[in-house]
Amino acid sequence: MPTRDDCLQLDARDPLAGLREAFDLPPGVVYLDGNSLGPRPKAAAERAAQVVVQEWGQGLIRSWNDAGWFTLPRRLGDRLAPLIGAGPGEVLVTDTTSVNLFKLLAAMLAHQHARQPRRRAIVCERGNFPTDLHIAQGLAKLLQQGHELRLVDRAEDIPAALADDVAVLMLTQVDYRTGALHDMAALTALAHGHGALALWDLAHSAGALPVDLRGADADAAVGCTYKYLNGGPGSPAFLWVAPRWQAVFETPLSGWWGHAEPFAMEPQYRPDPGVGRFLCGTQAIVSQSLVACGLDVFERTDMACLRTKSLALTDLFIALVEERCAGFPLELVTPREHARRGSQVSWRHPQGYAVMQALIAAGVIGDYREPGILRFGFTPLYTRFVDVWEAVEALRDVLQNETWREARFQTRSAVT
Repeated sequence: MPTRDDCLQLDARDPLAGLREAFDLPPGVVYLDGNSLGPRPKAAAERAAQVVVQEWGQGLIRSWNDAGWFTLPRRLGDRLAPLIGAGPGEVLVTDTTSVNLFKLLAAMLAHQHARQPRRRAIVCERGNFPTDLHIAQGLAKLLQQGHELRLVDRAEDIPAALADDVAVLMLTQVDYRTGALHDMAALTALAHGHGALALWDLAHSAGALPVDLRGADADAAVGCTYKYLNGGPGSPAFLWVAPRWQAVFETPLSGWWGHAEPFAMEPQYRPDPGVGRFLCGTQAIVSQSLVACGLDVFERTDMACLRTKSLALTDLFIALVEERCAGFPLELVTPREHARRGSQVSWRHPQGYAVMQALIAAGVIGDYREPGILRFGFTPLYTRFVDVWEAVEALRDVLQNETWREARFQTRSAVT
């Protein structure tokens, strides 16, 4: 089995090793929670100061033009597009994942219902991230007229759920709990074969693995920038609409930024002819500006190289935990097969919450998700092979010495 020296040698040969220097990572911490919040790019502090002090402080309202504030959602979208297999003019960085999901899902349901009135159902996995389910439930309740969210327990159940009343298949490409990876192309083709549209949530895949929305013939997608894309806490999300639908889908949030000519100040709404119609209100320019700092790092590499390292990191982690933590009640819930695994590894433990809190106190930051899941994210931009070794050693120590039993690790916090 690999040793610590082996891990150091892997780091010495890693072609991506230099990218770690682009991030401000605290010393003495192994950070394996970039699938929840990416660390700060070093350039972000200077960029934030530039926006606040110069562009806002000195440029004032002139910066909507002079600093390019008004076009920022589209320009960032064009830079993000190659990471998800999209083209220029197809992606916007705007709003939140939940808001973007509402906009796209509403547009897709309306389009389907207009073509085939019986199509009013949304199919989704029961274990999907709650905001996806809640947005779909709320939208179905708002629309009424027989609209419903239909849940399946397993991916294998999706084909049987695609009846002739299904309008949209809404899935997250990588499961937030287990790290299981869906076959986007196959499931999109399945949806289309049953007359449904395919809407994908890329929150746990964008920036973590190669995504090919165009190649998969998907219809629309959403995602966030504060995880693997390192845009900062609460940074704006993104949305993508396939070119064939951009002039067809009608947004339910027809704000002035989505108007064909916003500064014509017309009382009647005329949608932008392209993806711009899915803009709504005035953008959060300060936080939006920081997204570029994370995208800068991606432009120094490519997703194929990142995927190769991601799989090597997760393979190593699984092997080391199974060797060095053998005998403890850890159950691997992440698929072993590369084609079915995202960039995280999750283990179930009967005392998962307390174990994770003890691990964080020991300087290894992962996170916890119900039920009993220890979740570890591996971000190739900055995660080292020696970090994997140190994380496993810390986990073994927590389990062996049962430090998780301490009272301080038993109390639930608001954010777990």
